[in-house]
This record gives sequence, structure tokens and C-alpha cells, in this order.
Amino acid sequence: MKSRQERMERAASARGADKNAGKRPIATNRKAFHEYFVDEKIEAGLALTGTEVKSLRDGKANLTDGYVAVEKGEAWLHNVHIAPYDAGSWNNPDPKRKRKLLLHKREIARLQGKIQAKGATCVPLSLYFKGRHAKAEIALVTGKKLYDKREPLRRRESDKEARQAIKRNRS
Repeated sequence: MKSRQERMERAASARGADKNAGKRPIATNRKAFHEYFVDEKIEAGLALTGTEVKSLRDGKANLTDGYVAVEKGEAWLHNVHIAPYDAGSWNNPDPKRKRKLLLHKREIARLQGKIQAKGATCVPLSLYFKGRHAKAEIALVTGKKLYDKREPLRRRESDKEARQAIKRNRS
């Protein structure tokens, strides 16, 4: 006889309650955190072909030069490289084609308004699987000046030197 706890866990997994439990990262855009101040993050679905999904499952994506543009009331992800699937044939699409972001109309309108009003831009921060769906984390960002980039580097260097000094004094 199964315990009540086992029956409840089985029912929860049958409903799909645990499929959103974790994110499986595919690619991150570390350059974006160096180049921009991140103002607001948004999760969006991606409209992909079958071979693109298989390529993403292999972890073959690059977000470095990607950006988001709003055209005719739809959000599009531009310049993101998803490598062609090795076992695919004629069915492989262009690796840098624009891909539709799946967002609600009010989210797209709010995004477009903030981009136009603030002079901000929108870039992808990461691609990941949430359950069986491919998602993109996009962010409204503003550009950093050169002195904004130097200060964290200087702080990181001084922290490193302090750790090394403490390590030398212990021995």
C-alpha cells in the first residue's frame, strides 16, 4: 500500500507541477553586464523550429551581439546565433535569423514605450529551458560610460590583492 505522501507526489508530477521547478541554462550574455546597467528583466518565450530546439539542447547558442526590436506590434530577437543542428539537413534555418519573442501585447507595448521614452535598449541576457519550453531572459538596459566600467575592475583588483595579502600573512 502506498503512503499518502507518495500518492500526492505522483499526482503532482502527473499535473506537471515540477516541470517549472528548475531552469536549465543554455547560454548567457556576460558582456551585457559589463556594457550596460540592467534596469528591468523580462522572461519571454521563443518561436523556434525543431532543429533549432535540438541545437539549443546541445548548448550551441551565442547571445553576444543580440538585441530585441519591436516591429509592427511584435517583439523580435535579432542577431542571436543558434548553430545549425548537425543531424539536420535542408531543414536547418539561417543561424542568425530573427526570431519571434512570445510576449503579451501589453508587455510589448510597455517595452516599446520604455525604449522610446528613456532611450534605453533591450538585449537578451540568457537562454534557458524551463520545463520543455525554450525561454529568453531579456532586459531593458542603459549604456555604461567608460568610467563606470573601470570602477568595478578596480574594486575587483583591490579585493584580489587583499585576499592574497591575507593568504601570505597566514603562512
